[in-house]
Amino acid sequence: MDIVVPDLGEVGEVKLVRWLVPAGGEVEAGEAIAEVEADKAVFVIEAPAAGMLERIIVAEGQITHPGETIARLREG
Repeated sequence: MDIVVPDLGEVGEVKLVRWLVPAGGEVEAGEAIAEVEADKAVFVIEAPAAGMLERIIVAEGQITHPGETIARLREG
């Protein structure tokens, strides 16, 4: 399952500030897994389902956009 940057209103791009869970880490649905910054505000991205954070696609410090995949989650 892809983890994407959610729609944050009129925000065009965000910077991935930090991962709260490493690749290979287990997560619960709704658990905070990453922080992104837009317009000097920090937003938390939550796991959409329980499972393992299989792969991180966007590294800390990189710029990305709402709707783009930042990681992959293996449900389970």
